[in-house]
Amino acid sequence: MSWFDNIVSILPGVAPPKQKRLPFKEKIKWTIIILVFFFALGNVPLFGLGENGLQQFEYLSIILGASFGSLLSLGIGPIVTGSIILQLLNGAGIIKMDLTTPEGKKKFEGLQKIMAISFIIVESFIFVLLGGLAPSAAFIGLARTKLQFILVFQLFLGGIIVMFMDEISSKWGIGSGISLFIAAGISKQIFIQLFSFSDTLGNLFWSANFQGPVVGKFWAFFSSLFSGDIPGAGIAISTIIATALVFAIATYAQAMKIEIPLSFGRVRGHGIRWPLNFIYTSNMPVILVASLFATLQLWTRLMQNWLGGGSPICWIGDVTKWYCFPGGFQGGTPVGLVSVLNGPNLLQSIITTGFSAQIFLQSLFYVLLMIGGSVLFSIFWVQTSGMDAESQAKQIMSSGLQIPGFRKDKRIVERILQRYIGPLTIMGAMTVGFLAAIADLTGALSRGTGILLTVMIIYKFYEDIAREHLMDLNPMVRKFMGK
Repeated sequence: MSWFDNIVSILPGVAPPKQKRLPFKEKIKWTIIILVFFFALGNVPLFGLGENGLQQFEYLSIILGASFGSLLSLGIGPIVTGSIILQLLNGAGIIKMDLTTPEGKKKFEGLQKIMAISFIIVESFIFVLLGGLAPSAAFIGLARTKLQFILVFQLFLGGIIVMFMDEISSKWGIGSGISLFIAAGISKQIFIQLFSFSDTLGNLFWSANFQGPVVGKFWAFFSSLFSGDIPGAGIAISTIIATALVFAIATYAQAMKIEIPLSFGRVRGHGIRWPLNFIYTSNMPVILVASLFATLQLWTRLMQNWLGGGSPICWIGDVTKWYCFPGGFQGGTPVGLVSVLNGPNLLQSIITTGFSAQIFLQSLFYVLLMIGGSVLFSIFWVQTSGMDAESQAKQIMSSGLQIPGFRKDKRIVERILQRYIGPLTIMGAMTVGFLAAIADLTGALSRGTGILLTVMIIYKFYEDIAREHLMDLNPMVRKFMGK
């Protein structure tokens, strides 16, 4: 046993269920339990927290599944960041692991957990020491350094809990915990952004003493319309329409698939159709790209806040005049080179100020960046998740199936599958990247990317639930699927 195997063996983990397959009701129960814990963590404030400089980055917290200022401040950021780096290293051949074997998958999962824990530690220190989550001055008896380490420990604890919750959801629940956390957080934000009367939860419902602007787009439309604010009403209704269109298009694209006819070699006249979704890699490429962009923006702003106005990092964070003003988190909206990672609200800009060549070029670059990133991560995801033609062909052959009209040979099945899997990987990734970018540019709720992710995640959960329920009802289907 190597030193790496020794490290992996001592890492804490969640034991898989003893039975080969959990009943459907059991998986639903654990999924609901994890969801309740996720919302509970987001409502537990950090002890000793003073200034919450990350609170203004709400649009980043949505993608990261985080709630800044609580035990959920790190969200899924460390897990996704570690996974991205590991996939890039494996895809580039720097780290070579055979993911088609159980030993290779075990090593990959072990290294993924080590990377996640490492980033939990690193991001905990970065958030606190760079001033994102500053200790409170009210605790006079405690030194600032001690309070900082107390905050770091709480962030580390919350990150580890989220990592284990993701593992529990993957082994005992339905689907991925990362997807579940993103969908839950975004659904909550969409409801608040659509129906809230105020930007604070304390004034979520209408009150006779309420004074201030209406935040919910549903109410903002009627409020602007009755007050004669036509541009405001146009922005509100365009946001609602864009959200509905993204929802409809994403649902339609997710349902598109190619079905390959397969037959049982020994049973004439009986067969099935092997489905290959048009968006072959589902929502994972967009999750990885959006999380990467959000993490880069957040880290850049933290570095600018720490190093000050004369630092080289300002050239990245604020390059409007080729220098940056000191002041840390004042401003909120990313500018400069980092702004290309944060797509502008093109539709709102056209309604309020008219067409601008600068906004158009920035929007075009953002679309290309989202498409390119989605394609790149889609290719890596196919190779690392067992969705490549070789793995699919092996699964088909092990199930006793073959393609009608061809002899029973794994190489033939693999070659035919590659005709579809290769183009679907690229075309599906380009489609989902384009949809995510357009959703952001049209100002759909939850930054567009959020609602796209939510639709795709919920649809994937629907497919998983339907498949689990079918296998509960029909033992022959369960036997065929090898569950």
